[in-house]
Amino acid sequence: MSAEVVQSRRDWLLSERPASRMQARLGRAYVAWRRFSANRLAFVGLLIIIALLVIAALAGALAPYSPTFGDLKNSRLLAPSAEHWFGTDDLGRDILSRILYGSRWTLYVVILVAIIAAPIGLLVGTIAGYAGGWTDAILMRITDIVLAFPKLILALAFVAALGPGIENAVLAIAITSWPPYARIARAETLTVRNSDYIKAVQLMGASPFRIVLRHIMPLCISSLIVRVTLDMAGIILTAAGLGFLGLGAQPPLPEWGTMIASGRRFVLDQWWVAGAPGFAILIVSLGFNLLGDGLRDALDPRSGDQ
Repeated sequence: MSAEVVQSRRDWLLSERPASRMQARLGRAYVAWRRFSANRLAFVGLLIIIALLVIAALAGALAPYSPTFGDLKNSRLLAPSAEHWFGTDDLGRDILSRILYGSRWTLYVVILVAIIAAPIGLLVGTIAGYAGGWTDAILMRITDIVLAFPKLILALAFVAALGPGIENAVLAIAITSWPPYARIARAETLTVRNSDYIKAVQLMGASPFRIVLRHIMPLCISSLIVRVTLDMAGIILTAAGLGFLGLGAQPPLPEWGTMIASGRRFVLDQWWVAGAPGFAILIVSLGFNLLGDGLRDALDPRSGDQ
C-alpha cells in the first residue's frame, strides 16, 4: 500500500468535518487507538489479556496432562522439571495443566461479573442522575449502604448464605461490585442532563426512558469500560479469596485460588504448589491494570491527541 493511500485514509479518519456517523465513529476509534498504542505498558497489558484468552481457548490442546487426575504414587509433590514444568501437587497432578485450565474459570468469573454488575450499575446510576429528587436519594443511599461494607466481607456473607460454589461466588461478587459503576454513571448523567443536546431531545417528545436508554447510557459506556477493566484485578483477587477460603470453586476444579489453598500446607518446602497459581494471578491482574490505565488515557476526551 502506497504512502499516499495511507496518508489519504489517515486524513479521512482525522477529518474535523466527517461526512457521516460512520466516519465520525471510525475517526474517534482511530484517535483512541493511537493514544492507546503509544502507551507501551498498556500494550503489554493488552498482550497479556490476549494471551490469557488464547490459553483459555486452547487449554485442552496446550495442557500436557489431565487437570483433575494425577499419579499419586509416583508423581506426588515433584519439583519443576522438564517433564512437569511447574511441578506437581500433593495429589500428583501437573500444576501447569491445572493453571492452563484454571484460566477458563478466571475468565468465566470476570466476564460473568462484568455482564451482571456493569449493567446494574449503569441502570441505577443513569436513572438516579436523570430523575433526581427522591429517586436519586433512595438509589444513592442504597448504593452507599453497599459501599460501606468491604467487598470481600460482603461477598463472604452472600456466599455463606447461598452456599459454596463457583456460580454462587460469581453472583456474590456481582452483587458487591455494581455500586462504583452506579456512581460513575450518575456523575456522567449529571454532567449532560441539562445540556442543549438532551433538551433538544426532550423538545422532540422523547420519553424519559428513551432519553436514558438511547442518549445518556451510550455517553457513560467509555467511562464504564475503563472502570470495569480496572476492577478486573479486584474481581480475580476476590474470586481467588473465596476459593482460598473454600467458598468459591470446589475441588477438583482447577481454580487458582483453590490451588493456592491446597498448596498452603507445603509453602515452605514445596513452594511451587502455591507459588505457580499465585504468580498466574499476579500476571493476569497486572495485565488488566495496565490495560485499564491505557484505556483510561485513550478514551479520556479531555486528553489531547498524541
